Amino acid sequence: MAPPLESCWLYLITHFSEFQLATIGSFLIHESVFFLSGFPSIFLERSGLFSKYKIQKKSNTAEAHKKCVMRLIMYHVCVNLPVMLISYPAFRYMGLRSSLPLPNWTVIVSQILFYFILEDFVFYWGHRILHTKWLYKHVHSIHHEYATPFGLTSEYAHPAEILFLGFATIVGPALTGPHLFTLWLWMALRVLETVEVHSGYHFPWSPSNFFPLYGGSEFHDYHHRILFTKSGNYSSTFVYMDWLFGTDKGYRKLKVEEIEGKDH
Repeated sequence: MAPPLESCWLYLITHFSEFQLATIGSFLIHESVFFLSGFPSIFLERSGLFSKYKIQKKSNTAEAHKKCVMRLIMYHVCVNLPVMLISYPAFRYMGLRSSLPLPNWTVIVSQILFYFILEDFVFYWGHRILHTKWLYKHVHSIHHEYATPFGLTSEYAHPAEILFLGFATIVGPALTGPHLFTLWLWMALRVLETVEVHSGYHFPWSPSNFFPLYGGSEFHDYHHRILFTKSGNYSSTFVYMDWLFGTDKGYRKLKVEEIEGKDH
């Protein structure tokens, strides 16, 4: 008898075409993971629960929450979905497959780790470019409308930015030609990561408390509340790119001041 996961996968590839799974399937998985992980931060802001873990004392209004959700639905349907449909032939050409057997877990883990490292590198430079004066004013300022971020603001951006920084997410899979299962897992983990760093909350169980190289919500929240010319902290996931290129000095200085303030 096949393992349960492979049995489920066999059902999918038997009842749906690879095109359907790679496009509509990917879209549905993205939407499910994104909204299910992003809505809790809206609930926390409105209810006041866990307020002691909120990074900023300010909260967004119900109208701001609604504006974000409605704009996201429009962007996802009008930008994300068409891009997924159009890009399928390219991914197929680069080696995307959906057949059994599923890849070994060592292959999955090594590929996803590679994707995270490469995505962070590409995103860092793309994000720095978006913080140049003209591009910030005409493109990236949309994302920074929310100086107090919450989970769903992670994908609230100008359509041009969605395409521009989206390249960082797909370049790894495009280079390796992964199994569709690996691609889905990578997509889910990347969504969970970006929602977490935009959550506006730093909990005792936040990943940055356990993984030193992981930026997390505090690291990225600083980026949103500081003037765009001085914000720094451009990386998506890790902290070493900002450290290497000196774009985290303001944040590090603030953290030292906070520690010294607690000691007095």
